[in-house]
Amino acid sequence: MSACPVFPPPLKGKASLFSLFFKKKRSLLDALYARSYSMKMGEVSLPGIDLYMVNQPDLVRRVMVNEVNAFPKHRMLGEILGPLLGESIFTTNGHQWRRQRDLLDPSFTMVRVQHVFALMQAAVSEMMARLEKEVDKGPFDIDHEMTFVTADVIFRTILSVSLDDKEARKIFDAFVLFQKESPAAALKRVFRLPRWLPYGRRGEKLRLQAGQEIRDALAKLILPRYEAAQNGTPGPEEDILSTILQAKDPDTGACFTFEEIVDQIAMLFLAGHETSASALTWSLYLLSLYPDIQDQAAQEVVRVTETEGWSVSSLKGMALVRDIFREALRLYPPVGFFTRECANDTEMRDKKMKKGSIVVVAPWLIHRHKDFWDNPHGFDPFRYEKGKMKVPMASAFMPFGMGQRVCIGTAFAMQEAALVLASFLKAYKVELAPGFVPEPVGRITVRSDNGMRVILKRRGV
Repeated sequence: MSACPVFPPPLKGKASLFSLFFKKKRSLLDALYARSYSMKMGEVSLPGIDLYMVNQPDLVRRVMVNEVNAFPKHRMLGEILGPLLGESIFTTNGHQWRRQRDLLDPSFTMVRVQHVFALMQAAVSEMMARLEKEVDKGPFDIDHEMTFVTADVIFRTILSVSLDDKEARKIFDAFVLFQKESPAAALKRVFRLPRWLPYGRRGEKLRLQAGQEIRDALAKLILPRYEAAQNGTPGPEEDILSTILQAKDPDTGACFTFEEIVDQIAMLFLAGHETSASALTWSLYLLSLYPDIQDQAAQEVVRVTETEGWSVSSLKGMALVRDIFREALRLYPPVGFFTRECANDTEMRDKKMKKGSIVVVAPWLIHRHKDFWDNPHGFDPFRYEKGKMKVPMASAFMPFGMGQRVCIGTAFAMQEAALVLASFLKAYKVELAPGFVPEPVGRITVRSDNGMRVILKRRGV
């Protein structure tokens, strides 16, 4: 394994506050320095607030598992993502979060995930038909296709509608804009810049419009079904929205309001489409660097499907496909930084942390920490085989979060990824376009700023 997957070169030392502002404006990854990848805990003093980066496993567990009420999601997260996600389980805390999570959990039981398998297959079949037009045609951006298919899966499994290209492009463009402008909006708050300053005002206006555009598109699809459910005449659909419409608070008997449903569906759209698209694109990038592993995975898919066909259980038998996706999640975690805040004054590693301080748990750093991983920046899907892990996987692998706030759609995402990758690998070989080098950026999710230019070839030819 000689190729080294790309990642932004770290700075030699800490950036000044001035350069930090402008580096993080583009990407959170650009402001990391060499020691970020080996430290147990770091501290940055910002105007009016302190930020702590926590990498040490026992401290991470304290923040994410043992003392979750002492380290709630930072209020700034709600301010930044609220225009798109509203008050959903991605941004809320305490009793409000608990109520929402309890109402949503039944929609993502293993039975429900298995139930939507045929809907996933339909979306993947259409993806394969689109990809067939790209075979041997030269370089194209596979990132767009991964974004399309994951959005299509979400629309089919949650809303029972397929996604047409025109609607897809409208939503994709809006989210790209929302994501691009969100770091600047966050930094304006972190650096306590007055709201009246002209800096970033045009970008913020466009960002708010983009968030509303996505919500309006989702609300348009949800409204008729919400009204039918309220009138006691629900439709025949057996998708995730149908279970959300039926969910009732066990204490009050109340259902989600329309606005709450839009919030949760917007959250599921982001969590279920954008994060999966990111991880699948990086998976194909990594496979393009390692054609031998790509061939091994394709052989695994052929072997399993020839004896078992395509099913939820057969996907579980594709160990290498699963571990390739795991390794993509490790090297390029879709959400690279989890942001929390100190609910009260506290202490970690002799650091006095004031109430309101920002606490960041960074999968991007933990997944590349030399104390937890051999060859931390290298691609090795075989590292997950029994007995090969340097530390217990549960302490150093957290692409879906950790503890009670672990991603609600983890099983859904793993099933979707296995189906997409296995279908792709059985039919095609992927190569990186000559001279192309992706540019990882950390915004809301970790994406390649210049897409992912690849060449597609038919397997077996």
